[in-house]
Amino acid sequence: MQPADIGRLVTVKNPRLSPDGSQVAFVVSRVDLEANRYRSAVWLAAADGSTPPYQLTGGEHGDGSPIWSPDGRRIAFTSSRGDGGKSTLQVIPVGVPGETVTLCERPEGIEEPRWSPDGSRIAFASRERAERYSEGDDERARPPRRIDRLFSRLDGVGWTIDRPRGIFVVPADGSAQARLVVGGPYENGAPVWSPDGRTLAFTAARAKDWDIADNSQDIHVIDVDEPDAEPRTLTARTRSHFQPTFSADGRKIATLADSEQIIPTHAQVSLLDVESGEQTLLTAALDRQCAPSSCRELIWDGDHLVFALEDHGNTHVHRVATDLSGDVELLIGGTRAVNGFDVAGGTIAFVASTPSALPELFVLRDGGERQLTSLGSAFHGTVASRVPEHFTVPSPAGDGDVDGWLILPEGADERVPVLLSIHGGPMTQYQNSWFDEFQLWTAAGYAVVYCNPHGSTGHTDAWARSIRPPEAADFPGTGWGGIDADDVLAVLDAALERQPRLDPDRVGVLGGSYGGYLTSWLIGHTNRFAAACSERAVNNMESEEWSSDAAGFFRHELGVNHVDRPDVYRRISPVTYVKDIETPVLILHSEDDLRCHIEQADALFVALRVLGKPVEYWRFPEEGHELSRSGSPRHRMQRAEIILDWFGRHLGGKRPTITWSHPSREG
Repeated sequence: MQPADIGRLVTVKNPRLSPDGSQVAFVVSRVDLEANRYRSAVWLAAADGSTPPYQLTGGEHGDGSPIWSPDGRRIAFTSSRGDGGKSTLQVIPVGVPGETVTLCERPEGIEEPRWSPDGSRIAFASRERAERYSEGDDERARPPRRIDRLFSRLDGVGWTIDRPRGIFVVPADGSAQARLVVGGPYENGAPVWSPDGRTLAFTAARAKDWDIADNSQDIHVIDVDEPDAEPRTLTARTRSHFQPTFSADGRKIATLADSEQIIPTHAQVSLLDVESGEQTLLTAALDRQCAPSSCRELIWDGDHLVFALEDHGNTHVHRVATDLSGDVELLIGGTRAVNGFDVAGGTIAFVASTPSALPELFVLRDGGERQLTSLGSAFHGTVASRVPEHFTVPSPAGDGDVDGWLILPEGADERVPVLLSIHGGPMTQYQNSWFDEFQLWTAAGYAVVYCNPHGSTGHTDAWARSIRPPEAADFPGTGWGGIDADDVLAVLDAALERQPRLDPDRVGVLGGSYGGYLTSWLIGHTNRFAAACSERAVNNMESEEWSSDAAGFFRHELGVNHVDRPDVYRRISPVTYVKDIETPVLILHSEDDLRCHIEQADALFVALRVLGKPVEYWRFPEEGHELSRSGSPRHRMQRAEIILDWFGRHLGGKRPTITWSHPSREG
């Protein structure tokens, strides 16, 4: 794979079954490198594989979020086909004559559309702009923005304090304008209809001083048709809730729930009694993360609930009985990552990827599994994928094994340079799924080593919490840069020992976000790396607590706040140890990154430059924290070329052919 191959990537996602389980709607997203944009369309596939999948919508305008009407005759979907790229909600007939109808058009994105049980209305979430936006597009002509709470902005979205997320309802025949049902100043989301169609349940943090208390999202319900109705809160802030869904009789709500008081913590499948408010956790005994980053709402399957779970690099689908009878049942397993699923009519549709294959659509039906799409076959036909070797290493902490992986480049028998890659989070995991960056690096001649150290998901709650600082009152651990760093180095040492082709004198380290943090940390505590790339990193934990869009959150994750214990934040900050850095460092950061503000990169660069240390710094304009995953295609390609050029100069891997205006470098 070469950097320009990013422009050929195809992604399958968001499968949704028709009510009878006979058809699957799903989204296909493509990278258009020439136009420097992404295009996506809604597709349809017969669940029994009797006819080939086909494209249902045009795909020029970012079509997505398909959802079937209760009678299975229509699909609602979102699109950016409105004037000036405005977001629209569309309804298209399936299998019957008719035209696509635009139900509404909004200047903000339309998300999470949900049909009412009788098919007459659709609820959705969207941001509503404050009056100050009526002054036009010139911010200099608008009044100042008033900030009175934390979490006032969001990476990739911008300011939210004056654009709160509301819940809207619109007639499904387009006969009237969308109506705001519940609005700001709160962040409302995840609307779901009660079976009788009279109320909507949704999630929001609405309690007094929620931003400085525990930031817990509660479940609320509101009468859709009662004028000036006020929401009724069903939960009591003991946990944070998301993705609710009603039982068929309306007496229960299934939800994913985690604790905002102790971070990190695994989200669990929870059952809420609507009348009494009593909650029952159904998956606590599994001690695994039941809300992967690609999670959807839980699915009722009779008296069972279907959910996804992360386990040692895999993401699988399970089913649990709501009365806790019997064992939790594995429905979809294997060495792979499921990143979308649905259940209806005795059929399970799911999208899954493996380390050597892009995501494709599958169904589990009549006891057998069938692959319905092969949209990545053209890419894989010309771009070879290298398959990782999985191994485990006893953690230096002595409390379990660390999952590690090694990917070797093709061909050469001589020793090869090594890249040690560290994932972000920290509470996430490297998955058994196809990853463009690993394929880029192996194609350039590098062996790639990666792992899920302490702090990752895919393991127990205790494993994730082990990197809380020792000063934390609850669940004290080693702190960031403790056992997590030890694990990463132990996996690297094990890989070097098990594979003689790896050159221990040509090892580079890199990572983004928390992975960037640990990269910056490691090179401040060891000189064993020949080069490093610290990307969108946290380098100063103290300033991260006030500059991030998650400002005020880290006191939960670290167990102490930066006002009372600034010494803790400074002790675990990589920039504190900048004088000890001798490794050549490449710094990559996006100028509009709100999760890890650009000042985090500035802090490391200025210190290194003042000290005369070897450093190179690249800033990407008009990009956010997700540059490497969903940034503009050209910036993604340029980023890949910068990384390969940097390590090529320092480790001896293949340097890319660069066609854009890249400053010349010696070496």
